[in-house]
Amino acid sequence: MDEVEPVFLNIAHQVLRFEHLVISCEFVARLQKLGQELNHFAEENGLPGRVITVPAPANDTWARDHGPITVDTGDGLTLLDFRFNAWGGKFPWEKDNALNQHLANAGVFGGHRLQSVDFVLEGGSIESDGQGTVLTTSECMLTPSRNPSMDRAAIEQLLSELLGADRILWLNHGYLAGDDTDSHIDTLARFCAPDHICYVTCPDVADEHYSALAAMEEELQEFRQKDGSPYKLTALPWPDAIHDEDGERLPATYANFLIINGAVLLPVYDVPQDQEAIRIMAGIFPDREIVAINCRPLIHQHGSLHCVTMQIPAGVVTL
Repeated sequence: MDEVEPVFLNIAHQVLRFEHLVISCEFVARLQKLGQELNHFAEENGLPGRVITVPAPANDTWARDHGPITVDTGDGLTLLDFRFNAWGGKFPWEKDNALNQHLANAGVFGGHRLQSVDFVLEGGSIESDGQGTVLTTSECMLTPSRNPSMDRAAIEQLLSELLGADRILWLNHGYLAGDDTDSHIDTLARFCAPDHICYVTCPDVADEHYSALAAMEEELQEFRQKDGSPYKLTALPWPDAIHDEDGERLPATYANFLIINGAVLLPVYDVPQDQEAIRIMAGIFPDREIVAINCRPLIHQHGSLHCVTMQIPAGVVTL
């Protein structure tokens, strides 16, 4: 925790420059100290009132996967509370699965509806273009340890009904060694715009990822937009391999960025490819500030920047 907490503080500082921030923590004393530090930062920068702290029990830190997914139903915003089972039962999950309801009971979401959904889904497993197309992976979405009674067609129907999607694009290839999520899409390929996808690629034929990511690239090249035209594709750099203390490879990826109001927070890993990733992202998002955040400590926990955050639309949080 001592190594990871400065990363969280850095993420929080950068988010506060552009948006309000909700921080939840099981340990009240630590949360109070963190809230004081962040409020001081916000006030020093002329941004008072942007920090909201909420004590709540939790198993882990991956807000992307157990946090609420907000949809516009046409008559207002609804927060979908999908079931969370720690990526198919890999770790304890009971506190994380109850966290959204805990926040709702605390009044965090105001009068907005929190809708419980009896379907296992992590936020990192889906990527939306905001116009009805959802990108996902077969490896994650179809694994029997999540929703064993549902096949691909049933899952597509459910996602269409709940997310308002009229198209589901499935990637059947691509993975990262050390990834506990069974190939979450937010580690592999992301929408930069409705017509533009960036993705990870491995140029080293000797690397274990080469074949799978090359096959994923071919799939992306075959995808078509609703008007029949191909997507604009941008390959992201492949960072030098990072290993844990036992020699196991960790799932470092530049695809795990976070888009916020006016900026893109980009995970970097203190490797030579970081600067190229920053340059590429600046070209993709010329109207946004690219903020590089060293997430090497996070990747030792098998996740990165997008994984520890979940956006909530303006006007939902009312505390």
